[in-house]
Amino acid sequence: MRVTVFSAKPYDEDFLKAANEGRHELVFTEAALHAPTARIAAGSKAVCAFVNDDLGASTLSELKEVGVKLVALRCAGFNRLDLTAADDLQIATARVPSYSPYAIAEHTLALVMTLNRKIHRAYNRVREGNFALNGLLGFDLHGKTVGIVGTGGIGRNVMRAFSGFGCNILAFDPYPNDEAVALGARYVDKDELLERSEIITLHCPLTPETRHFIDEDAINAMQRCRMLVNTSRGGVIDTLAVIEGLKSGQNRCAGSRCLRGRRGPVFPGSVLDGDPR
Repeated sequence: MRVTVFSAKPYDEDFLKAANEGRHELVFTEAALHAPTARIAAGSKAVCAFVNDDLGASTLSELKEVGVKLVALRCAGFNRLDLTAADDLQIATARVPSYSPYAIAEHTLALVMTLNRKIHRAYNRVREGNFALNGLLGFDLHGKTVGIVGTGGIGRNVMRAFSGFGCNILAFDPYPNDEAVALGARYVDKDELLERSEIITLHCPLTPETRHFIDEDAINAMQRCRMLVNTSRGGVIDTLAVIEGLKSGQNRCAGSRCLRGRRGPVFPGSVLDGDPR
């Protein structure tokens, strides 16, 4: 079967070719998938799309016109896929059911340690031959209160890591988890988590209920928060509100796998440091 792979990077080619083992004809394109580019898939029975590709009704209609029968997402998130339109057009869909919860949890801790110990700033200084320590002081994680939003596999692994540092864990999730409680987490409502947490880290899916979970009101409620980390979906936070929070000093720093603006993803892999020092 011929498969057009959209938004393809060199590493996508390497891994997909290795997994394919010659069973299918893979056609790679760097173009993002949306309605105007859908006809690149002409001649393919399937397309492979990534997390930021547009799979709304208009794109799916274009894919149907060129003979595509399957949309395979190489990501777990599917909020940009119109499932109703796909069903109406009789286009089958598939996604990645899960991926390493350890990798995301470890990346979360990497962002926390980078922000806390100013590693990103120290790295740039050393490159310039500046070995001064002023402005690079962090704080002990031990004894700090960490608020974890989303207590699935990733959230629980993050709990284990913070517990190892001796942190107090608050959790917010509409579906409390016994394992999280056993790990020492105390479930609270959103208001208490925002008010009491010194570090807040997000591990929830992007749904209508979680879109802009962290907005201007949430930023203003973070009375003790020193750090906000988002390794879930970009749309879970209002990027502009977070940036304003950094500028005003309400938040000292933020880290994200991908911050998302009103017109799409911005600042991929961002570490934003609002500390004026």
